[in-house]
Amino acid sequence: MTEALRVVRTTTAPSPPRTWMPWPAAVSSSATPSPRSAAALPAAPASSLACPSIRMGCMGCTRMCTTSTPSTRCGACHCCSAKLACAQASSGRSMWGRRPCTRLTLLTRRRTAPSSRWDGTSPELSCSSGNSCRLRMTGLGLVLQELRDAGVLNDTLVIFTSDNGIPFPSGRANLYWPGTAEPLLVSSPEHPKRWGQVSEAYVSLLDLTPTILDWFSIPYPSYTIFGSKTIHLTGRSLLPALEAEPLWATVFGSQSHHEVTMSYPMRSVQHQNFRLVHNLNFKMPFPIDQDFYVSPTFQDLLNRTTAGQPTGWYKDLHHYYYRARWELYDQSRDPHETQNLAADPRFAQVLETLRAQLTKWQWETHDPWVCAPDGVLEEKLSPQCQPLHNEL
Repeated sequence: MTEALRVVRTTTAPSPPRTWMPWPAAVSSSATPSPRSAAALPAAPASSLACPSIRMGCMGCTRMCTTSTPSTRCGACHCCSAKLACAQASSGRSMWGRRPCTRLTLLTRRRTAPSSRWDGTSPELSCSSGNSCRLRMTGLGLVLQELRDAGVLNDTLVIFTSDNGIPFPSGRANLYWPGTAEPLLVSSPEHPKRWGQVSEAYVSLLDLTPTILDWFSIPYPSYTIFGSKTIHLTGRSLLPALEAEPLWATVFGSQSHHEVTMSYPMRSVQHQNFRLVHNLNFKMPFPIDQDFYVSPTFQDLLNRTTAGQPTGWYKDLHHYYYRARWELYDQSRDPHETQNLAADPRFAQVLETLRAQLTKWQWETHDPWVCAPDGVLEEKLSPQCQPLHNEL
């Protein structure tokens, strides 16, 4: 399952609605490691006459930087054993996003002096999801403290995210906004420029592999499957976003099944404030997973619905179960995604553009459902999408 990720900018004033901009003419599906600039070498402190030559100690590095040890106040270069990069100790906080958090990934490379990055107690990371979020933030702070005590915090890329959206109606196992809005906290000791900032860019879990490869300066291998299909990473490295705000306004989503009895393939694309969802099995009711069924929230919806009482929900169970094939929402005017604009002629151009780009992405990623639900994929025939004449 692939869900979209978005980190929302923290601001006291609401962001203005985004205007529709057509998709760029050329979009590359491959991801290559992005170069990271060398850190400038400051001169050694005048009071540290015994400090060694910084440049002499850094000749083996492909990139150079300095740290200052508390005992001598001398600048020192740190090279990794593979001579890939140098670490940089600094102070400040890392680039963090908001929303409930569930998983932490730590990548440690080499040992250098500890830094003063975030310790898990910063007030701007307080969440609105109650004790659960506070406990996770406390746990994250404990892990970071362990890294600091071990002297490797300044060698560690920290990625904190989750595998799906919030486990409530329209959330997990859906491609609506609550199902694709996930936490993403990224902290890099080599990118202090944006510590303490929050990005507005749309990113995806597909971006994590390119990010990790970029962090280690490892190019993605070139290989093929089934004899002819060259494999490309469809994500992109997030490290450039730690240097400057990128113009990433589009992200794709994919959901096929959650449990073995929950086959309900969906694909989605979000461009700026518009979200398009393609429900391939739209003729059948949306399936409910077992642990969600027994939740107090869903049981309350069931009981109120069967009793003919108002649910207080912005949807009803009938429309939650039975969905249109195409769902188009303008989040700038409809944040709860209740008004499907797919059949509105005023948004015909938006619908056509997003459908074309979603199909293009499916072909690029070798999606076996690219021809569904009214066609079948036959790669040895031309055209490859053969009609089923199934009245869809």
